[in-house]
Order: sequence, then structure tokens, then C-alpha cells
Amino acid sequence: MSTTTYTVDTERFTRCIQASKRVCWDIDADVIRGRQFDTTQKFLPDGLSKINDLDFLTPEEKRYLSQIQGRTYANIFGLVERFINAKVLELSHDHWLGDQIALEGLIRFSQEELKHQELFRRIERLAGAQMPDGYTFLPQPNDVATAVLSKSTWAVMALTLDIELFTQLHYRESIAPDIRLSDLFKDVFLFHWKEESQHAIMDELEWKRHDATLTPAQRDQAVDEFIELVGAVDGILQAQAKADAEYFVATCGRTLSPGEVDALEAGVLAAYRWQYLISGAQHPHFVKVLSSLITEAQGQRIESALATLM
Repeated sequence: MSTTTYTVDTERFTRCIQASKRVCWDIDADVIRGRQFDTTQKFLPDGLSKINDLDFLTPEEKRYLSQIQGRTYANIFGLVERFINAKVLELSHDHWLGDQIALEGLIRFSQEELKHQELFRRIERLAGAQMPDGYTFLPQPNDVATAVLSKSTWAVMALTLDIELFTQLHYRESIAPDIRLSDLFKDVFLFHWKEESQHAIMDELEWKRHDATLTPAQRDQAVDEFIELVGAVDGILQAQAKADAEYFVATCGRTLSPGEVDALEAGVLAAYRWQYLISGAQHPHFVKVLSSLITEAQGQRIESALATLM
């Protein structure tokens, strides 16, 4: 049995609730505002799309590839929020007859994740209206959620905090400063970031609370399951990167050489691995929290798994 005790941080949950109320937004009134995507602008910034590594593409082709990647970027968030919301609702059960402030925080978290899923469904329809036919987003949200939720809560919360932290990092360091991006795309991730900032705090609180209930053996197994989830995410990225590269090749308006096609597929996959795996795993706060919960040997297992993706 675990001998660690953990006290719910009611004060931090209270601050999250206050911030949630302060930044609350509406999809139509605040984000979309009747707009369509401007395809003369990029969607995803170069620091995330890594398109400058593909020097055989013209400036127009790089812009188009950023739009394809941006479309997938939004769809990936809609995908992961399906299992995040389910796990948050599951964790809220522990507070039903306990700390009601924590319960309120997690319920608001859930409501916001449902809103985000609807936002990203809307964004997919808007992107589809402006881009050529043939785009396919391969992973199915319910199938992915079922697979992820079959793993331990510890592993799912580790993956969730990773995602919530890189969401903020991407917006602050890459999306917000780039004046060449679609105004609508930037606004989607501005408003998304405003609420994800609170989610990351609550993720950390709940991960630590759950961790305190585990035995060393249970935690060790959970580390292996987290590594398995990272591998599963990479499998999704490999398939979607290939599909997105094929869509680009079919719709870019010229014939690419076999070598260019290979370089394109490799470049898109490298960008996706950076976006969804490496940037989060290297986030200083994620590293700090993870390191506080695991042993050095467990950390080395995780580092070895990530090294194969770099």
C-alpha cells in the first residue's frame, strides 16, 4: 500500500475557477465571428510546421503545406480532448462527496473540453470549405479514446499534462508572434490557450493526487504504460503524416519527384513528432513534475523511448 498522503489544494482550484469565469468565451461571438479562412495566409507557423526544412518547395507550396498541417493540428486537438474529458469526469468522482471546489473546477474543465471539441469540428468544416477535396483525418476519436483509457490513470494523466503544456508553449512562442498567420487560425488558438492554461494546473493537481495512492510497483507499471501511449501516439502521427503528404502531392498543382515525395513524408512526420511528442516531453515544467514522481531508472526508460523518435 502507498503511505503517501495528499491534501487537495483547494486554493489553486479556486484560482482556476476564477480564471475560467474571467476568460469564458463563445465559439461564434468571440472566435469565429462569421469569418472564413484566408488561404493567402499560413495556418501553422514555421517553427511548428518545419516547412523551411523542405527547401525544394516554393513559397506558395510552403504556405499550402502549412494549411494542411494546421488543419491536422486542429483535428488532433479535437481528438485528444475526447479522452481527456472522459478521464476528467472519471477523476471528478473522487470529489463527489469531498472537496466541492475541486469538483466545480473539474466540471468546468469538462464543459470547456466539450466546447473545444465543438470548436475544432467547426474549424474542420471551415477548412474543408476552402481547401481541395481529398483530405482525410484517419484516427477515430472514440477508438483512440478507448485505447488510451484502457491504460492506467497515471499514464493517461502524464500524457494529458504533456499535451496541455505544449498547447500553451506552441501558442505563446510560435503562433501568437507570427503576423503571417490566418487571423482566424490565430484566434482559435488564442481562445483555446486561455482555457487550457487552467486545465494544465488542474491536470497537475489531479496527477499528483492520484500518484499519492499508488505503490512503487503500480507506478513502475504506469511508467511502462505511458511509454506505450507515446508509441501509440507516434503510430497515429506516422499514418496521418503519410496521408497529409499524399494529399499535398495530389493537390499541390505539380508533379513531385520520388525523392521529393520521400523528403516530404519524412519532413511532415518530423514536424508532427516535434509538435505532439517532443516539444511536450522537453517542456521544463513537464520534466520537473515527471521527475518528482519517478525514479532515475524510470526516467531513463522514458528518455530511451523518446530518443527513438528524434
